[in-house]
Parts: sequence; C-alpha cells; structure tokens
Amino acid sequence: MAAGLETVLEHARRGLERLTPEQAVAAWRGGALLVDIRTSEQRAERGALPGAICIDRTVLEWRLQPGGRHSIPELAGPDTQVIVVCRQGYSSSLAAASLRSIGLQRATDMIGGVEAWIEAGLPLSDDPPDVRR
Repeated sequence: MAAGLETVLEHARRGLERLTPEQAVAAWRGGALLVDIRTSEQRAERGALPGAICIDRTVLEWRLQPGGRHSIPELAGPDTQVIVVCRQGYSSSLAAASLRSIGLQRATDMIGGVEAWIEAGLPLSDDPPDVRR
C-alpha cells in the first residue's frame, strides 16, 4: 500500500531544520541561497522575494546538484545552505528533502512559504525575479 501524502511530507521533514521567514532572511544575509520554486504565475500574483533565485521545480535538482555540470554558479558546494521557498511551505519541504538526497545536507525550507513571509511583514521586491532555467 502506498503511503499517503501526509506520511510522505512527514518523512520529508525529518532532519530538516525548517526556518521561519525571519530566520530565512537572516540566513540569506549570512550567505545562504534563497531559492523560490513557485510558478511564474504565483510570483506575479504575490510578488518576488528580494535576493531569491527562482528555479522551476522541474529542474531544481539539476541546477543545485553539487558538482553538476548544469548547476548554478552560486552553488559553492555541498556545504552551501539552500533555503527552498514555495507558496505555503509544503512542496518546499519535499524539494528540500530531495536536495538533501543528492548531497546538499544543509538544504531546508521556510515554514509557511511566501504567505508566511507576507504575514510577517517582510518586504517583497519590485525588481524582476532572478529566474534560472
């Protein structure tokens, strides 16, 4: 019998040191990569996160694989802290667990996603998002 979504999500979050929006900002200011996996429509609707690199979920592992030939240049190596952000903090947990499975042991996500960011009163950016394909 297949595991239900809640079980899969619970398993994905084991070992993640999930961050609040305020902690995510502090970590980003300290050198962590803030990676927004929301769709372009979601970013257009709610706004862009300042300093975030936008990577479509379908290519996330290829752009963030330590030592991979398709990795973004900002990925310094397997010790890079990567904070994945989605709309509400669910798919980001699954994505962070996947990144950990390919060697990014400091990958995590932000509790509550962009909705929690906005609720915390943190700023959004008017600049065009930094989209990586």
